[in-house]
This record gives sequence, C-alpha cells and structure tokens, in this order.
Amino acid sequence: MNKTELRQKYKALRNSLSENELEEMSLAVANKIIELPIWEKNYFHIFLPITEQNEVNTEFILHLLSGKDKEIIVSKADFETRNMTHFLLTDNTKIRKNKYNIPEPIDGIEVPSTKIDVVFVPLLAFNTSGHRVGYGKGFYDKFLSECKPGVIKIGLSFFEPEESIEGVFEDDIALNYVVNPNRIFSF
Repeated sequence: MNKTELRQKYKALRNSLSENELEEMSLAVANKIIELPIWEKNYFHIFLPITEQNEVNTEFILHLLSGKDKEIIVSKADFETRNMTHFLLTDNTKIRKNKYNIPEPIDGIEVPSTKIDVVFVPLLAFNTSGHRVGYGKGFYDKFLSECKPGVIKIGLSFFEPEESIEGVFEDDIALNYVVNPNRIFSF
C-alpha cells in the first residue's frame, strides 16, 4: 500500500477503537517502554496526543518519565515553515490546543534539537524495517534530521507493522524502535 492508502486505513482503525480500548492499549504501550534500553538518557521529547485522532495517550509515559526524573520536552509547530520549537515541560508550562487540536506549549524554556536524547514519534503506520507513515506534513522528518546523530527514535502504535510501504525514500529517517501494546520492534 502507498502512504495515502495506509493513512486512510489506520485512521479508520484508530477511529474504531473505544475510549476504553484506547486507554488500555496506551497503558500497555507505556508498560512496554519500561523494557527499552533508554533509561540512562536525560532529555526525552514526547508528543502530546491529538485526542480527536485517537493517538496513543502519552500521559502514562509522561508519568513514567517524570517518576524517573527525566527532562521532558514538548514542541510547538509552525505550519508555515514546518519547523518545531521545543520547550522544557515544567510545572509552569501552559498548554493550549492549536487550530488542528494539537496540544502545544504556549512558551517556556527553549531546548535545541541537538540536546534531545530520545524522541517518541507519533505515527499512523510503520513497516518491518522501521519506516513510518505520519500525517504527511513532514514535521517529524525535518525535526529528526536536526537531532544529533545517535538520537533514539521510538514510534508508538496500537497496531502491527506492514510488510512494506510504497514510496519510502532512501533518505527517510527510520525509527530505532516501535512499541505497540504487545511487543517492542527493534530496527
């Protein structure tokens, strides 16, 4: 399947999940993350879920990171430039949904991309070689290319991988891991 077909398929699959299934599966994903070899790292970038898109609820992961005294970073997107600005999540960080229902920090302490050690990446679909399909705007591809070499990229999914994705390019940045409720995929 190509990226457009996969976007349609996985949006429909996510929309078919009940609120209860979403919560249980999101908790299962967070419980799997504990098994990853990432806990010596300090700076963790996480996305705040678009609840209207039935994304993985990252609240459980936020609690996990906070409990382990990690520096948590969240982003604000500029839809004109396709740039993301990253901010340290603190008790004083005010979050507001933008016009696309993406929860974002209003402002705060800015953190450069090069400081980030681990990035939790939203996705709609992924394949067995670690490539992902997102919403197609290119924010994460651009952001990940700005991160330091060796940054750990972890996709979060409710589903199993596709064998292949038509239209993956050589320079598309692959993930290191994808975590779903049942297992960790390593690439």
